[in-house]
Amino acid sequence: MIAIRYVYDFDEAAAGGRELLGGKGIGLAEMTQLGIPVPAGFTITTDACRAYMSGDGEVPDGLEEEIQEHLSAFEEKTGKRFGDPADPLLVSVRSGAAVSMPGMMDTILNLGLNDDAVRGLAERTGNQRFANDSYRRLIQMYGQVVDGVDGHLFEDALSKLKAERGAAQDVDLSAEDLVDLVERFKDIYQTETGGPFPQDAREQLSRAVRAVFESWENPRAQVYRKAHHIPDDLGTAVNVVQMVFGNKGDRSGTGVAFTRDPSTGRPGLYGEFLADAQGEDVVAGIRTPQPLAEMQQHLPDAFEELTETMRRLEEHYRDMQDIEFTVEDDKLYLLQTRSAKRTAAAALKAAVDMVDEGLISREDAVARIDPDQLDQLLHPMIDPEADFEVIAQGLNASPGAACGKVVFDADAAAERAAAGEDVILVRWETTPDDIHGMIAAEGILTAHGGMTSHAAVVARGMGKPCVAGCEALSVDAKARKASLNGHDLGEEDVITIDGGTGQVILGALDLVPPQINEDFETILEWADGLRRLKVRANADTPEDAAKAREFGAEGIGLCRTEHMFMAEDRLPVVREMIMASGEEERRRALDTLLPHQQADFEGIFEAMAGLPVTIRLLDPPLHEFLPPLEEATDERMRDRIRSLREANPMLGTRGCRLGLIWPEIYEMQVRAIVRAAVAVEERTGNAPLVEIMHPLVGFGEELHRLRAITVATAADENEIEYLVGTMIELPRACIRADEIAEHADFFSFGTNDLTQTALGFSRDDAEGKFLTRYLEDGVLERNPFEILDQRGVGELMRIAVERGRSVKEGLKMGICGEHGGEPSSVAFCHRLGLDYVSCSPYRVPLARLAAAQAALKEAGVEAVAAGG
Repeated sequence: MIAIRYVYDFDEAAAGGRELLGGKGIGLAEMTQLGIPVPAGFTITTDACRAYMSGDGEVPDGLEEEIQEHLSAFEEKTGKRFGDPADPLLVSVRSGAAVSMPGMMDTILNLGLNDDAVRGLAERTGNQRFANDSYRRLIQMYGQVVDGVDGHLFEDALSKLKAERGAAQDVDLSAEDLVDLVERFKDIYQTETGGPFPQDAREQLSRAVRAVFESWENPRAQVYRKAHHIPDDLGTAVNVVQMVFGNKGDRSGTGVAFTRDPSTGRPGLYGEFLADAQGEDVVAGIRTPQPLAEMQQHLPDAFEELTETMRRLEEHYRDMQDIEFTVEDDKLYLLQTRSAKRTAAAALKAAVDMVDEGLISREDAVARIDPDQLDQLLHPMIDPEADFEVIAQGLNASPGAACGKVVFDADAAAERAAAGEDVILVRWETTPDDIHGMIAAEGILTAHGGMTSHAAVVARGMGKPCVAGCEALSVDAKARKASLNGHDLGEEDVITIDGGTGQVILGALDLVPPQINEDFETILEWADGLRRLKVRANADTPEDAAKAREFGAEGIGLCRTEHMFMAEDRLPVVREMIMASGEEERRRALDTLLPHQQADFEGIFEAMAGLPVTIRLLDPPLHEFLPPLEEATDERMRDRIRSLREANPMLGTRGCRLGLIWPEIYEMQVRAIVRAAVAVEERTGNAPLVEIMHPLVGFGEELHRLRAITVATAADENEIEYLVGTMIELPRACIRADEIAEHADFFSFGTNDLTQTALGFSRDDAEGKFLTRYLEDGVLERNPFEILDQRGVGELMRIAVERGRSVKEGLKMGICGEHGGEPSSVAFCHRLGLDYVSCSPYRVPLARLAAAQAALKEAGVEAVAAGG
């Protein structure tokens, strides 16, 4: 039996690629092969992590021996010995999943230091301050990550020492101060763990590797995976890397660089740099960094090498790169490269520019844009006409505007958002543990940290507005209050932030939707040339129809007529129709409604001139148009409400059943449709493409009779061309689609109700009660009302397509549930052979892109993977 191999040096080939080595590991290996300066090291694979997790925390057989074998080779390569008291080899242990999860798992630096080695390092480098600074960092990170010591205890001790010494920054502490700080940190460690800080370097490494494995299951990582739909069973690789030190003095430093601006996508120098610092100081926002361009003045040779390396990496990966680097005594080392997290605007700009530069093809550009991310460009912005006073300015860390009540911790953000409140999470600086609050909040405001701090990176990835590094903000999280440029803020105060400009405003401002920019239009134009699926919109008003067309909709897939009945000027007439004592009285009320319906349809037909419009005839049960029993105005109305009451109205007298019992209702609607179509054609010369849809059909005979009513009514009016079809939203309709197809010109899958009837879930009850628990406990992976249940509901759809087209080969088919705008559901509809998808107007651009990506995937063109 061949033993499983768990460890690979950076200069070794590994067949498993990113899935085996993780994003960071594969990046280090590829950079090593490209001849880019990378510290020596090795990667412990995701296989090892999965074996550790499935083995109840037991290291898999052979792993410890492999690590020691590679550590010995590591020592030979570097000429140093791990744990050597005179000239120690020091390493970092870094997580690295196959899918990028920035900040969600753990890293430990400076492993291998102990009480003897710190003295040896000081003597070897002639820099006691650097040696003790490195040791105190190890004690803190090791204590937090490996033993669960509260990090605030270390931070409080550091702050207390700085106050005692009158030091404004960490770098203002002397070498002697840091010797004192090491002792204070060791005392904290012993008090909290009950034992001294471990002095055996190999014990440090072994426990650190286990801790990084275990960080895959920490709460923030779980929340992040759930939010980004990352499988729980991937595991993380662990990278053991020779330490290079940016904290050795003014000829050293550390930073983060992007090959293009991750907020805008514009080419040029972008990133941040800190002299005399280690990498955690930048990404954790511990010190406010300098713009990357200033590195040129401090370290010109390393800066020149860095910019050339950035160019090489972008050309090699054919994508925007996010690079972490360290300079030690003027020598540059790259610690990581990965596909950069970016805003939607930056993704579009970079993709279009890279096509123009010849780096990628149009197909590549379309394939690599995340459809869900396009929502960022449809986020509200502050109304340009609004009059407001900016009371503070921070960094424009993630675009979009948001307003809400101030909250000071992630738990409060999650609780209050769940209760329906709009909140802004206000923090000194976010940490990975704040992820659930960041997801819940409308936006994020921090007092500290730069453009590559945790708050900025995570907010950009989620499309959340974020203003970071707002120096005028001071936060007292324990007291739940803050001061913003002299203005006191409490938890009931409302603020507005603009993540595009970095502005902070007191109070709520009117927000308006943004406009699609040129890069957006270019990508969508390319997408339109690649997709097969048509994209329509669900729209009930002329305004919605116009907005849908602006976003590129190719027709209306669902116009719900009941929404028109609820208008203030119509509802009394609708109630009069429902209260009617007989057909004659009911028809008189319907005659009053007819011109209103006609006017509604005319507006929609004009907005969609020349494009198909599918109008669904009245669907909901009639009791929905009447007031609650206790609000009825007289006994006659109360009697009518009681007579219409049903135990389960969503499966009762609604949809096509209304049309068969009271055909005069559908007759009025058909007349209004025909008259509106004729009027619009006479006025504009554009004949609308009318599709009349009967809801909730489950039997072929239902549609047979309803079609006859429709045809007879339309024949009494002026002649127009139209189609008659049905929504497929019942399991029986799917199974007996062949008998229904005999009377249909088209099918439209109403997947909202089809999901309810197929799963036996009442959406309103399920989402408020057991469905949340199902998702938390893993009974279901995804909410079936958001992501189409392809194995259940999708299988019913497949049956309906096959059986319907067995009767009419060219039967037009689409989907008009909200799934029509969800990317994975759109891809399923493409594979199923539907003709179109229909969704809300603001999701039309997403559906256009998703439909193109489905076609590209079928042709073998995949998106560039992002790791790290």
